[in-house]
Amino acid sequence: MRLDHLKSMFSPQSVAVIGATNRPGSVGRAVMQNLIQGGFTGGVYPVNNRTRFVQAIRAYPSILDIPDPLDLAVVIVPVGAVESVVEEAAAKGVKGVIVITAGFKEVGGEGLEQEKKLKARVAELGISMIGPNCLGIINTNPEIAMNASFSRIMPRTGKIAVISQSGALCTAIMDYASGHNIGFSKFISFGNKADVDEIDLLNYLKDDPDTEVIVMYLEDITDGRRFLETAQEINWRYQKPMLAMKSGRSPRGAAAASSHTGALAGSDTAYDAIFLQSGIQRMDNLSQVFDAAIAFARQPLPKGNRFAIITNAGGPGIMAVDAAYRVNLELAELEESTKENLKAVLPPAASVRNPVDIIGDAGHERYEAAIRTVLRDPNVAGAIVIMSPQAITDILETAEIIPRACEGIDKPVLCVFMGIVDVSEGVRYLESHGYPNYFLAEQAVHALASMVYFTGRMDLTGRQYKTFDVDKDKANRLIISKLGSESSAYLPQSEANEVLSCYGFPTLRAGLAKKEEQLGEILNDLGFPVAMKIDSPDVVHKFDAGGVVLKIKTEAQAKKAYHDILSNVKSGFPEARINGIRVEQMARKGVEVILGANRDSKFGPMIMVGLGGTFVEIIKDVTFRLAPMWERSAERMIEHLKMYKMLKGVRGMPASDVAAIQECLLRLSQLMVEQTEIEELDINPLIVYPAGQGCVLADSRMLLVRRGSA
Repeated sequence: MRLDHLKSMFSPQSVAVIGATNRPGSVGRAVMQNLIQGGFTGGVYPVNNRTRFVQAIRAYPSILDIPDPLDLAVVIVPVGAVESVVEEAAAKGVKGVIVITAGFKEVGGEGLEQEKKLKARVAELGISMIGPNCLGIINTNPEIAMNASFSRIMPRTGKIAVISQSGALCTAIMDYASGHNIGFSKFISFGNKADVDEIDLLNYLKDDPDTEVIVMYLEDITDGRRFLETAQEINWRYQKPMLAMKSGRSPRGAAAASSHTGALAGSDTAYDAIFLQSGIQRMDNLSQVFDAAIAFARQPLPKGNRFAIITNAGGPGIMAVDAAYRVNLELAELEESTKENLKAVLPPAASVRNPVDIIGDAGHERYEAAIRTVLRDPNVAGAIVIMSPQAITDILETAEIIPRACEGIDKPVLCVFMGIVDVSEGVRYLESHGYPNYFLAEQAVHALASMVYFTGRMDLTGRQYKTFDVDKDKANRLIISKLGSESSAYLPQSEANEVLSCYGFPTLRAGLAKKEEQLGEILNDLGFPVAMKIDSPDVVHKFDAGGVVLKIKTEAQAKKAYHDILSNVKSGFPEARINGIRVEQMARKGVEVILGANRDSKFGPMIMVGLGGTFVEIIKDVTFRLAPMWERSAERMIEHLKMYKMLKGVRGMPASDVAAIQECLLRLSQLMVEQTEIEELDINPLIVYPAGQGCVLADSRMLLVRRGSA
């Protein structure tokens, strides 16, 4: 029903503007004016009980007085009157309302309470509402031509849809787009999203034939899992690129976190994970967003990662190469036949290697020959054409040859006609013929990299969940017994490992010495060397407390370590409950990795992997994903780490068993989904051995929380 309502709201045959007015400078006047002057193809009905006409159109005292059926109502009345007006709209049979009125939850206090009441009433009435506190919506399709907003601009028609929680940002985007000849299919300001949210809008836009690219500005996400699934469908089934700006990157205070994972899981971590898993590209600013968006909207997708640069200036060409290196774009190696063909049409001083420098006196004929020759090379997946305007450069003629040179070639071509005034006529020609132009070569490189990233995400390999044969029931019994009657419980390594073993994690052989006399028997069973650690639910950071001694090789050393550990812990934590001293096989040397899990209050379980050891919170080479995870997600998590090169083997070090890390990540994902009482979990370090030799848990800790007690 929601989807049907949205279709009616974006393609209505009739719109009522409740609060329409003749008063200059008012929102009610602006909305009426935009509908009329924008060329709306349906009927417009102003509602105002104080005047007979609004902008020469008959006004009605109430929406109920309008004799014709209505699809959409735009509400611009004081906060206190909104609920009753929405009730009248529902009684009239309107399928959806846009509440532009501000003064709701964004002001807090009474406004928040009024929004809660309005939200509940809308649900009871069975209609859909965009807003409150929004700019409105725009559909540029010429058959509709609806500007149901109070924006100053009616955008030109295009293939990019924009959804934004911020109305002020919407107006800035439209002004920016107007100056850069960017068009839109839909423009949606959804404000406080008391009813219709970003997920509803994505579900509408995925089927919208006018929309090929989706741009989002989000301040929060209503339902992380549902958003993720919807975005994944848009990305892989509908193959529509999505670009997002998300405010609020500042870290969340984590002073009470009992794990490295909890401390590292900042407020923005879940959003990064959602974007990465769904294929949404997160951008930092408007320029980045629209540099990529216009490339997607105007040019074919690349079929590879190797591209060519054609330039009449060496400096900008080199800058483009440097920018490509930073974003992992590859320069294509031109075939010898391509180089020979270039030599035939370029002067001797030109460079026929990539980047192809056709030198400063190049005219449009030289550009045309070089572009067509390079694009025909099978190694080239796309090209960036750079033109620095010289006194002898025929700018417009050069722009005019680009569509001709690219005719019949299905590869993206992005242009960099450098400058503003001299190149303006050529730029207008390029943009009117579907070729994006960028002020700087670096912008074009980043746009092309965005296209390559999207095409790389279209591969469905590894996009399935893997379930392991585990002892789920035993793990659950252990967790329940550890919680007992408490609302939460911290599990030291000995107890955490019991749960982890149920899910197939590789653990070291160990024993728990509750008194010194038990050491001999444990050491005889384990052999040397061993590690000894405090086992206490009250000592979270064992190293900091002096509660760990490593590489113990004799019984005498073990006895000394036993007393030293107890002395250190009792001195620093006199009230700590001590279960005993854990004596554990000393793991052989390997690469230290951290695995972790944290249950986000809004988005559920998140899984972490990164560089392990005691300095993990300082170095912060970690990445997160939401659980459950695809197999490919586990692979990408590891590939995104700075330490990935080390895992692949460097400076004589063998390649590590990356497959073993991936399996542990997927087992951890399954554990967190199935055992909902686990709030936080660290495995640090997970010691990883050379490829084919697996890994082992050297330390772990776990925080349990009874659901409903978090």
